[in-house]
Amino acid sequence: LSTKAGSRSVLATLASKVKRINGRYERFLERTFPRFYVLYATFTKGIQALFLEVKEIRKIKSKMSHQRLSVQQLPYREMERLRQVWRRAWDAVWQFRRDVIKAIPIGIIAIPPFANFLVIVLMYFFPRQLLIRYFWTPSQQVEFLDTYDAIRRDSYPDVVESLALAARSLPDPQLQKRLQELCAEVQRGSQPRVAELYAVRSLFSGSPLGLNKLQVSHVKALSQVLFLTPYLPAFFLRHRLRSHVLEIRHLDRAMLRLGLGQLSEEELKAACYLRGLNTTHLGMSECRAWLEQWLGLSCKLQ
Repeated sequence: LSTKAGSRSVLATLASKVKRINGRYERFLERTFPRFYVLYATFTKGIQALFLEVKEIRKIKSKMSHQRLSVQQLPYREMERLRQVWRRAWDAVWQFRRDVIKAIPIGIIAIPPFANFLVIVLMYFFPRQLLIRYFWTPSQQVEFLDTYDAIRRDSYPDVVESLALAARSLPDPQLQKRLQELCAEVQRGSQPRVAELYAVRSLFSGSPLGLNKLQVSHVKALSQVLFLTPYLPAFFLRHRLRSHVLEIRHLDRAMLRLGLGQLSEEELKAACYLRGLNTTHLGMSECRAWLEQWLGLSCKLQ
């Protein structure tokens, strides 16, 4: 027992010394190399966030197992956390070949001794291409989210144009005209009211606007809006799109149960961004107002 107590005391003393040395090193970096310190601090926090996420996911999975819960029965925050992890894992499978191709040059560069420093330099200059979001600085997060949203916005005209073309085949002349008018409004830059969108909901239950009946070009454009790769066979595109939309549907209902007032600013902005609104330059009141309208429509639909 005395030996174990002595070992713990030595480890505690050693850990304390390491912590003091590390604190001095960080203060030195902050004073001498402030820009590098920002990257260093971001990297450190990113590592800690990764470990915390793994721990949190294990806790959620254990809870689901012991209480025999499905994903849809989880509270909003736990459901959203699982969605993020599963979505990244699913995307990683489909993007594996592309990522390997991107990683080959980095691997070759890193082979010679001390060449890792060159890799760090490359990561410094190409953070969006080589780093995951945990290692982005706050300014990079804003910049990269704007970049990804610009890519998403490029698909919006294709989605609306495909919708307008499909509307020509609708059997109900009155609803056909109303949907075409809505598409024209959006193309002119107007935003339809929730009640106007709800009035044409029945058109999306069957041909030609049901998900299984859409043209492949339409499905690809919708996939890009939701940050899903469009470079898959039509069957997989439809399956992934349906799966993603159902996830958002379950999240919407869990969010409604929780209440928008319970969400932090970060959670509120992330929820809006997932659903298509770029929130990097918006305040909480604007995000909440938009999300209230979204839920007002989403939670009424089947």
